[in-house]
Amino acid sequence: MENSTGFDIKNPGLAEQGRRRIEWAWQEMSVLQLLGHRFSQQRPLDGIRISGCLHITTETANLARTLKAAGAEIVLCASNPLSTQDDVAAALVKHYKIPVYAIHGETTEQYYQHINAALDHQPVISMDDGADLVSEIHKSRHELIPEMIGGTEETTTGVIRLRAMAAEGALQFPIIAVNDAMTKHLFDNRYGTGQSTLDGIIRATNVLLAGKTFTVVGYGWCGRGIAMRAKGHGAKVVITEVDPLRALEASMDGYQVMPLIDAAKISNFIITATGDKHVVDKQHMQVMKEGCILANSGHFNVEINIPALESLSVDKHRPRPSVDEYTLTDGRKLRLLAEGRLVNLAAAEGHPSAVMDMSFANQVLCAVHLANLKSKGKPKLANAVHNVPTELDQEVAQLKLAVMEIGIDTLTPEQQHYLSSWREGTL
Repeated sequence: MENSTGFDIKNPGLAEQGRRRIEWAWQEMSVLQLLGHRFSQQRPLDGIRISGCLHITTETANLARTLKAAGAEIVLCASNPLSTQDDVAAALVKHYKIPVYAIHGETTEQYYQHINAALDHQPVISMDDGADLVSEIHKSRHELIPEMIGGTEETTTGVIRLRAMAAEGALQFPIIAVNDAMTKHLFDNRYGTGQSTLDGIIRATNVLLAGKTFTVVGYGWCGRGIAMRAKGHGAKVVITEVDPLRALEASMDGYQVMPLIDAAKISNFIITATGDKHVVDKQHMQVMKEGCILANSGHFNVEINIPALESLSVDKHRPRPSVDEYTLTDGRKLRLLAEGRLVNLAAAEGHPSAVMDMSFANQVLCAVHLANLKSKGKPKLANAVHNVPTELDQEVAQLKLAVMEIGIDTLTPEQQHYLSSWREGTL
């Protein structure tokens, strides 16, 4: 439902259901609660226009609420056509007065229309899941660049794209790689992706994992989490890698490591988590086992070569929601989950709120950091991809420990001196 006052959502009637689910997630997001309370009094984002191209979920809703409490004028659009929760979009518009342009299952044309509607907000800070917002600014909305203070990026895939832009000298404003914060990739990518990916696969298929051969393509932080959780379900986990150090690590973590062409012949499940294109390709599909289930947990739907799968097939039907079964020319059947899109969001609800709490706390603190550079007259960051300042990352960890009621030790002055000096050694 499009409205001239500034939103495009599926059904405003879903707003009450969305509000209840947003409040449920809020109970698990204690760090954002603390930041929301602090910044609602300080208002460090007063007058700051933010456009976010993010997954429209209950957790993102609570990020938006926190940014608004801090004074930001925020508009949201979807970063994935299948991750939008329509009831959440409706609640954001009706109950929280935050404009949203997002509809579950929107077409590619609608997707980019919504991105441009969010950019019509004339943001000075961008927030991205996959760098589509920043990419669109650089491709077709150059008029916005002079006013941009900077942006943040939440995903591994987006950071890869943005670093490529920076390397080519194409990036015209600074980006903070929230994805690379220790409190993001150690927890969100590993524990969040691990749990939510398995949740999406199980919801979509209701297939038992125990005893099955479960191949994870890519052993980054997301791959590590997926492998760990699959092993916990009793699956026989295989890792495929192109990085020798990660392959060695996977082997020493107890997993079988082999080329994907060999894993394809024995796998019941193949899950991608690389951020790259066509890592599961035609030659792999040609040797896959009957009934192999394919899913993607990387940001874009390019990791599995779907056109190749289509070219090998003589029939396609949908036996269950989020499952497309392809019958190949030789009679084998391969099952693709969630149209090759992020299985944890397209077939389930995404990461647990408690891990998104830390990731989104980083988003809030980085937005405040960027705004402070402008308000205090400090030099603008260079047009590059920057790490989250260490002190902000540490603050998120400290706040999370506090709400979990976990205490830690502190260094004594003597210990601090010893660690900062080279003069003492063996006595």
